[in-house]
Amino acid sequence: MLQIDDAKQKLNEIRALLSEAKNALGLEALREELAQLQAKMEEPGFWDNVAEAHKVNKRIKPIEDKLNQFDRISKRIEDAVVLIELLEEEGDEDMAEELTAELASLKKDVAELRLKALLRGEYDSNGAILSLHAGAGGTEAQDWVEMLYRMYTRWCERKKYTVKVLDYLAGDEAGIKSVTFQVTGLNAYGYLKAEKGVHRLVRISPFDASARRHTSFASLDVMPDLEDDDTDIEINSDEIRVDTYRSSGAGGQHVNKTESAIRITHLPTGIVVQCQNERSQIQNRETAMRMLKAKLLERREQERMKELQELKGEMKKIEWGSQIRSYVFHPYSLVKDHRTGEETGNVEAVMDGEIDNFINAYLAMS
Repeated sequence: MLQIDDAKQKLNEIRALLSEAKNALGLEALREELAQLQAKMEEPGFWDNVAEAHKVNKRIKPIEDKLNQFDRISKRIEDAVVLIELLEEEGDEDMAEELTAELASLKKDVAELRLKALLRGEYDSNGAILSLHAGAGGTEAQDWVEMLYRMYTRWCERKKYTVKVLDYLAGDEAGIKSVTFQVTGLNAYGYLKAEKGVHRLVRISPFDASARRHTSFASLDVMPDLEDDDTDIEINSDEIRVDTYRSSGAGGQHVNKTESAIRITHLPTGIVVQCQNERSQIQNRETAMRMLKAKLLERREQERMKELQELKGEMKKIEWGSQIRSYVFHPYSLVKDHRTGEETGNVEAVMDGEIDNFINAYLAMS
């Protein structure tokens, strides 16, 4: 049975974490900004400029999300105080179990709110476009790409995000050579942008008859999912080359029979994007153009960082020594984040702050 003193101590720790989150959020400034945005919405002729109205609505959503979550947690803390007082009077065992579960849930939700407080980037509230590519390791690397793709899509499902495949190239023997997919949901880019980099896997190869240990590499690129009014990036038609080709896949009445897939090459930079998911060539072109704008925006930000002599967001070669994180299955060890040097039993501890056994977590996904 939960001790009253322990419960009070845990609740005080949660209050301290919530206070930190409050300071990080700048709660009063957020409430003031929300009031100003809501006042704009009430002005006559607000919807005359649809693009500006859309920007205001888009800004309101993440602010309301943070404020509502803070208010809900504050109310739950008050309820927990009442529950502790009742427990002191009655000493009910069922009530103690309820309090234990509530305190654990509260701590998790406060940690999530603290993470949201860090999402202050211009595009952090946007969706994201992720591209996985196999690197050194051959079939092993392609299988590793498929594992990472499954891991990230399952993570998105738990976050209630929508995943849509934009481009897919299957491996020769197994796995995936490359895959690009769109993640739609509030703060998807903010959460996932730190995952950009090279991921390393060490395991006993299922493709090796001698059961030797192999090391595989895969790269993950993360871009914000932009809308037309999200950026001032302009692309001239004479700066791009558009190629069409038949979509790859299982086939059917439409797939593989028309050249609906689009590949766009930006000639000044050499950036190439492609999309083949939609049935319509026009829809594929629109998606590919959004991806190209995101790539160009990312490039511009990297150049800006370079001017400030910062290396944040730099993509490295997909090989040994370039990885941001290692996943060692044999001999089993903890997952290590090479940017921070921290080790954890679960990749989601790097993404979410939850510490569990990575191997068990991955097996649960399978």
